Amino acid sequence: MKKISTILILSVLSFGVWAQNSPLTSYGFRLGLTASPTFGWIKPEQGKTEGVALGFSYGLIGDFNFAPNYSFSSALTITSVNGKSTEANVSPYYAASGSTAPKAYDLKYKLQYVELPLTVKLKTVKTDGKRWYGQFGLSNSINISAKQNAVTDGMVVGDNLNVSDHIKFYRAGLIIGGGGEFDISGNTSIVAGLTFNNGFTNIVTDKTRDVRNHYLALNFGVFF
Repeated sequence: MKKISTILILSVLSFGVWAQNSPLTSYGFRLGLTASPTFGWIKPEQGKTEGVALGFSYGLIGDFNFAPNYSFSSALTITSVNGKSTEANVSPYYAASGSTAPKAYDLKYKLQYVELPLTVKLKTVKTDGKRWYGQFGLSNSINISAKQNAVTDGMVVGDNLNVSDHIKFYRAGLIIGGGGEFDISGNTSIVAGLTFNNGFTNIVTDKTRDVRNHYLALNFGVFF
């Protein structure tokens, strides 16, 4: 995972250097930091969602401006996407039970990803040091940690169990959001907004199940 993180960081920084020198991006490149709480939930095809769970996201953000009001926006973050569900015949617990009868499991997913979103940001004209934006694009996520709690028939069968072998390495999703950018001084500005990340790939390796995860993020950031 260190190699993957290094490659992603170098890619973002290299693209930033290119953006600053490219005639197509003469409107500038901006780099900043972000920290955002996330509210995630699990949506199994066969089963039910059991509410939202709190997570967190932090890392770098970058805007590559190719016109006065348009930007290609990306980031490099560590993002936790948690959630609760009730599902039937869940691996690895069901196989270990030795039962052939259907069995329901109450699960809590605790998943962590390296995220590299690719989005387009549409901005209003800046007035009095503030501007508003809308954002749309693709989320690309690589799983780096997968833990799970599991209960069936009132008995704990998984307590913060490592289930990385049962969670897919790559997750994709659609991003839609909006917010505002507010100047503080000089080139420094703060960003606040809301995004919805709609996962559209199955996150589990078990071919008999289809499970998606989604989250809302309250975005906070500082551009320098």
